[in-house]
Amino acid sequence: MDAFYASCELLRYPQLKGLPVVIGGGRRKEDDLLAKLQAAYPEGEWTEDTFADRLDRIPVGFFPRIEGYTGRGVITTATYAARQFGIGSAMGLMKAAKLCPQAILLPVDFDRYRHFSRTFKSIILDIAPVMQDRGVDEVYIDFTDVPGGQREGGRVLARLIQKSILDATGLTCSMGVAPNKLIAKMASEFNKPNGISIVHEADLQTLIWPLASRKINGVGPKADEKLKSFGIHTIGDLAAREQHWLIENFGKSYGAWLHEAAWGRDDRPVETESEPVSMSRETTFERDLHAIRDREELGAVFTRLCEQVAADLQRKGYEGKTIGIKLRYDNFQAVTRDQSLPGYTADAKRIRHLAGQCLKRVDLSRRLRLLGVRVGSLVKAGTAPTAGASYSETIAKPPLRVNDHGQTELLFPLD
Repeated sequence: MDAFYASCELLRYPQLKGLPVVIGGGRRKEDDLLAKLQAAYPEGEWTEDTFADRLDRIPVGFFPRIEGYTGRGVITTATYAARQFGIGSAMGLMKAAKLCPQAILLPVDFDRYRHFSRTFKSIILDIAPVMQDRGVDEVYIDFTDVPGGQREGGRVLARLIQKSILDATGLTCSMGVAPNKLIAKMASEFNKPNGISIVHEADLQTLIWPLASRKINGVGPKADEKLKSFGIHTIGDLAAREQHWLIENFGKSYGAWLHEAAWGRDDRPVETESEPVSMSRETTFERDLHAIRDREELGAVFTRLCEQVAADLQRKGYEGKTIGIKLRYDNFQAVTRDQSLPGYTADAKRIRHLAGQCLKRVDLSRRLRLLGVRVGSLVKAGTAPTAGASYSETIAKPPLRVNDHGQTELLFPLD
């Protein structure tokens, strides 16, 4: 899907089309916007009852800008007009504010995005039933046995899917059609937005090899830096290296995979029944927090993250037995710890207790920038074997610390 979150917002606020808009930074506060409108139009034109039906009439000047933003918010996505200024996903809002201070800032609305996600996926399944879900805004589709799937190299079916999604939702998507998932993923980025790109096996050298190595899904920043240190900048450069050299320098498994990827080889099937292995929630703080001085605030955030993960598990019908935490310190160093139960759970209090145990095993004397909670080793709810030990037998003492006055206190209150 093209700039999915932003596109969902532009359906709500069509007056912002063509403008630089970024999504992220906090929760929706429509009451603030309504209050501004009521102050500017005291004759009663804007009320709580009529506000939701008049969103497309809100003057552009009433939307908040990112100019002068000083918080820790991170951009979830941005419109293509904003991307022209160098703004992108996962960028800090403070940095974006310097690149494009006039950009409009909208908060996220995940319920809305999930609704449109379910809608576009159901449309695809009606046309091409072999579909692999790849998150809220992306899927893999197997055209092989779909009637008309081979016409014009798949372009006819791709056009049908695009049109069907647009007619039903007003949203556009870009599609890459190729012999395998690896190449299709890269091709889907060629002609955004609302584009279709067809890549045949014979097109490997002309269309794929000139791309940066980083364009291969599976080559991350660290691997890319290492490749560049060897003078490997493009996929073509990578393809020119012998497999044994890649194995010697990148390991047996990853080196062999790099060689196969550079030559466009990928035999992974489109999996229609993929299961998640973990679920997590995390938050980046507006300011760095300390485990002792900001204990109450951190405790509240910690509890909320555990409750959110538990709600995600229950909504999707899963339980997990490995509970973990993620911290990022003020110097951007990240640490993770996890602990396993003998049984499975989707209970917020149990997750909270086990995550609290993990906190005992990290340095909490430094200020924190990010806190996250993860539940892994997932199974479908109700399908796990009965644990041999009770949950209470696995809980050790809560995380304690001796303060500057010689008193023992909880790092994060557990109740």
